[in-house]
Amino acid sequence: MNFSSLVWWQWLMVFSVPPLIVLLYFLKLKRQPLEIPSTYLWQRTIEDLHVNSIWQRLRQNLLLFLQLLLMLFAIFALLRPSMESTRFSGERLIFLLDTSASMSATDLEPTRLDAAKNQLIDIVDNEMSSGAVAMLVSFSDRAIVEQPFTDNKRLLRARIQAVQQTERPSVLDEALRVAAGLANPGRSASDETDVASADAMPATLLVYSDGQFRTVPDFSMGNLSPEYFPMGAMEENGVQLPENVGIIAFNSATNPADNSKVQVFAQFENFTSSGKVVTCELTLDDKMIDAQEVDIDANSSTGVEFTLDAVDLGVLKLVITDDDDFAADNVAYAPISKPRKANVLIITPRNDALEMVMATPFLQQIAEVSTGEPNLVTQESYKKQADSGGYDLIIYDQCAPETMPQANTVFIGSLPPLNWTAEEAAGLPQVIDADLSHPLLEFVELGNVIFAECNPLNVPKGGLTLVDSQHGTMMGIAPRDGFEDLVLGFELVGQDEEGNRVRNTNWVIRPSFPVFVHNVVSYLGGTGVGARETIMLEPGTNITLRTSVNATEIEVESPTGQRLKIKRGPQNTFVYGNTERKGVYKIREGDEKDVSQQFAVNLFDTVESDIRPNANLLTTKEEIKGQHSVVPARFELWKFLLGASLVILMLEWYIYNRRVYV
Repeated sequence: MNFSSLVWWQWLMVFSVPPLIVLLYFLKLKRQPLEIPSTYLWQRTIEDLHVNSIWQRLRQNLLLFLQLLLMLFAIFALLRPSMESTRFSGERLIFLLDTSASMSATDLEPTRLDAAKNQLIDIVDNEMSSGAVAMLVSFSDRAIVEQPFTDNKRLLRARIQAVQQTERPSVLDEALRVAAGLANPGRSASDETDVASADAMPATLLVYSDGQFRTVPDFSMGNLSPEYFPMGAMEENGVQLPENVGIIAFNSATNPADNSKVQVFAQFENFTSSGKVVTCELTLDDKMIDAQEVDIDANSSTGVEFTLDAVDLGVLKLVITDDDDFAADNVAYAPISKPRKANVLIITPRNDALEMVMATPFLQQIAEVSTGEPNLVTQESYKKQADSGGYDLIIYDQCAPETMPQANTVFIGSLPPLNWTAEEAAGLPQVIDADLSHPLLEFVELGNVIFAECNPLNVPKGGLTLVDSQHGTMMGIAPRDGFEDLVLGFELVGQDEEGNRVRNTNWVIRPSFPVFVHNVVSYLGGTGVGARETIMLEPGTNITLRTSVNATEIEVESPTGQRLKIKRGPQNTFVYGNTERKGVYKIREGDEKDVSQQFAVNLFDTVESDIRPNANLLTTKEEIKGQHSVVPARFELWKFLLGASLVILMLEWYIYNRRVYV
């Protein structure tokens, strides 16, 4: 009952009405006597003539009973009575179930995800009202509609039980938008007679998550009625639960001072309110090579370093041996592989400076270089290799092919056969601007470089000017069907009118020139990884692979042992996206049976490793209070009382009129 719907004096007036109704039935009309010839026509009024007082005895009267009952119902309706039920009053329920890595924490038994699934099954079995429909959406960094709207409870239970744990990070935005699209359905009009959008259908949104998201969702609930159920142990008696120490970084690299050694770095973070001492073990191909104790202050991080002899191929594994509530970040992998060398072809009449730089040991470590004369572009062997993606990078010096190859290219003093144009030669260009933020010009100094002449370039649409002069663009780069073409509007070494070789610039004797060539091979040759360095990804991330041989397919073996063959793409690359599980992925090229490359998938995510659940769910628009049990639904009864009052009023009117006219 709700007594606050009216103030005291209003209640006083309401409760005074029933006594007044009763008093009206005590009252009788007192008339003056009047003699008439006959009373035959006044028989219906004889009874009232017996009265000689204002009061009469209260007799049984159906109208009085109905009027009092009407007032009783009206008073109860004003009190707004309601009743609570464990069943949801909504007809449409949307279950959002978090399957991100942090939901594998074991502070709720057996895991947070399993506890959430059990609660959802209990709602389906015991708390869904008859006729209600529900749907299930699981989410991590992507949302998956596991089951569309249905009233089939058996099917809902099966879908909930089938939801699998992932090792992906958690992002709520997409899941909320999926839910909003279901509560506010719409469609685009395909023609003038089509309906532009459907009517909004409100729904109750039940979010089961630990509330650990990378970003705060920029979202307004609209027609959704959200309820948030935080999954995870909360603070008890001043002790923060759960507890977790995780590996948030792990990598290896060749020691720059000694190429025969490998340095291994790791970073740990303590996500609890008290200091921790943990033991970590480092293994190489499952053989332990070192162990350390790591002392980490509360809510802080620290790093450790290992040094070991260099290896060409192997898998480093770092393990925290101490148990905590989140095992997913207690293991990290760092595979060591020989670097894949870029297959580079240089086509030039003669360029001593370029060939000398490409022959240095520094470049030989990352590239396999072959050279040819300009007439090579007309030979069938070249065309077959170029068209099949046999090269990662082709450098055309003072020449150009008839058709563009399936490879990244560099044109020096010449233009690609498509899209590029240049102005007439201009003398003594001066560099006035250079995009040093681009990887091709990283650590490249052009302020002391002199050029005799250049042909200002017209960069195609979508391209980028890298070096600019007072005459126009001197160096530019543009995309082409997944490849990139770098064009230098000047020659390094050219010929005079008599055919003698002449130097067009002093750049070739500056220290920045070999740096530039290294950037070109690393960026356009696809060899961004140096010797014995590791490739690491987050779960669910796509990776683009290149091969050291001209293979038409590769085979990737996942940590679970599943093998998948991938065909070569149009850009001479292999795209692999089945990186759901942590661990080491092994690559075999062509018909080779031995592993040629490896990469690792690790959970290096401080948001997921911080498994302390958020009590409330925050968006940019609102804050949703967390609750640990289903809030009983409130069923309002005043509407039914008003309906009953209306029925009584109509019945009273009917009886009164029958007595008068019958």
